[in-house]
Amino acid sequence: MIHDLMNDAGDPHPSGHPVPRAGFYASPPTLSKAALLVWRFRCGRDMIALRPPTAPEALIGKVRFMSPATRIFEPHAHMFSRVTDDYQDMARAGVRVILEPAFWLGQPRTQVGSFIDYFDTLIGWERHRAAQFGIHHVCTMALNPREANDPRVNADVLALLPRYLEKNSVVGVGEIGLDDMTPVEEEFFEKQIQLAIDHELPILVHTPHRDKKRGFKRCLEIVQASGIPMDRVLLDHGNEETVKITLDSGAMQGFSIYPNTKMSPDRMVALLQTYGVERMIINSACDWGVSDPMSVPKTVDAMRRAGFSEEDIDTLVWKNPVGFFGRFGRGSEDEWLSEPSLDWSQTHEGNSVLRGQTPEAMDSRHED
Repeated sequence: MIHDLMNDAGDPHPSGHPVPRAGFYASPPTLSKAALLVWRFRCGRDMIALRPPTAPEALIGKVRFMSPATRIFEPHAHMFSRVTDDYQDMARAGVRVILEPAFWLGQPRTQVGSFIDYFDTLIGWERHRAAQFGIHHVCTMALNPREANDPRVNADVLALLPRYLEKNSVVGVGEIGLDDMTPVEEEFFEKQIQLAIDHELPILVHTPHRDKKRGFKRCLEIVQASGIPMDRVLLDHGNEETVKITLDSGAMQGFSIYPNTKMSPDRMVALLQTYGVERMIINSACDWGVSDPMSVPKTVDAMRRAGFSEEDIDTLVWKNPVGFFGRFGRGSEDEWLSEPSLDWSQTHEGNSVLRGQTPEAMDSRHED
């Protein structure tokens, strides 16, 4: 039974049951254990109640960031460095797809074999791990700008990339771009743009965090000189200073909602109020640093408070990233709206997220 606290109807769940929005609570429908776990990850455990709360306000406060009616494509999250709680929280908030760009790991890698193992993890274990929490996982592959400067690995990693760019779960080339804005970075940036052209894939461009405006302009100049169609270009880590630079370029504009050093939810809302949601994409860029994988749901909440329509929100956090990354035969909206198999007994190369726990023990953790 769905109890309507907000005078609004839930969207249909693939099972045929309505999915409650934030501010709703529901008795669990009659589903298999696996499907019920997906339901509970999507809705958030606090939304599952066998009896009404004493006051609607008591529930609404708990589920502000747990609105499964909001479908989210998180287009930049380094989940290799995150824990399973992050997957659970993101699923509860409506995240259906996570895109993980290949990046550096916090310290230099000294041999090409470490890149092979990392790339294999992105298309293997991490994809499996996300599915265990009801989320589709895709990635982009590249030699990141920071390690492009390292002669111990740069040429060998570049030679590796073509074999990975043929994988079904690889939906683009990235992160590529500039970091310290060295000539070597520019060389490997140009070579990887050409790989994207050869493989008919989009590019995800990392723009420098220092001297942002000059770095953004230089990235755009290199991209435009390469001949890649601009509708295949996502210039990431933008801000108020860069939006005017790329507004008329035809490129997709990416904004990272990241504590202290990049955009905040309130700054992003103000920017969207000025420029709208067309060709805009937001992400958390969560990684091994001080970052927040819930930044996109929090920005959605800020947009609602500011009076944005549900259509604008859906365009920003679903239609724009799906339209950008889903045009090249490596995934589609229909595929990404389907529920991945949630079966705790599944393993990847013999390994399980349970770490010795039984599937029955995991089931009991999600039962009242």
